[in-house]
Parts: sequence; C-alpha cells; structure tokens
Amino acid sequence: MTFGRDFTFVGNQFRIEALGHTHIIDLLFFNRELSSLVAIELKTGPFKTAYLGQLNIYLRVLDDFVRKPNENPSIGIVLCKSADKAYVEYAVRDYDKPMGVAIYKTATDMPERLRKALPDMEELKKLL
Repeated sequence: MTFGRDFTFVGNQFRIEALGHTHIIDLLFFNRELSSLVAIELKTGPFKTAYLGQLNIYLRVLDDFVRKPNENPSIGIVLCKSADKAYVEYAVRDYDKPMGVAIYKTATDMPERLRKALPDMEELKKLL
C-alpha cells in the first residue's frame, strides 16, 4: 500500500480504550504535511453505509483521546473491494468528519501482462 512520502505508520489494529468501549482501527497513519492522524478501515467486500458510522466514531475517539492540541482533525478512509461512487457520495454527505471511501484491487485483478511477469503461488512457496 503506497500513500506518499509524508505518511508515517503509527500502528495496525490500533487499540483505543474510551468511554468504556474498545475501538480497534485497522491501520493508523500520521500525515506530516496535513498534521493529521489518518485512520484506514479495510473491508473485504463491497461498501456498506454502516462502515461510515464505524469510521465516524473512530475519528471522534481519535480526536478526543489521541490527537495532540497542535494537530488538525483526524481523517478517515474506508478501503472496500467495490463501491458505487454516487451512493458513497450520497452516504457521506451529512457527516461532519473528513472521510472518504476508496476501492482496492487484489492480485487476481492485476492486468495479464503484470501477472505473467510475477511468480505464481507455487513458485513463491518454493522460494520460501
């Protein structure tokens, strides 16, 4: 996963105990240029609106219990296997926290020319 040079990795399965509940953020980064924590939630299936509610509480908890006074509000990203852009835009419209939804591609979605250039699973197993 590549984000650019101003991202610093903070943790995976980042745990926050707050208000009597445990919150576990899949990936947490800090963006030096934006001076913001960036929470990433990884989902293996298509986008669901419930993911935004989950991300919203994570951002609130980060801002209230983790963020430093000199930092900007936290940013959230949900990474899904697929998403309907118009539906996502409609769903995020009334949230006041900075959040977005993006899709990812797995190795099986890779273009044929790239797949041919890389070793297959059996070759990798032999190498390991």
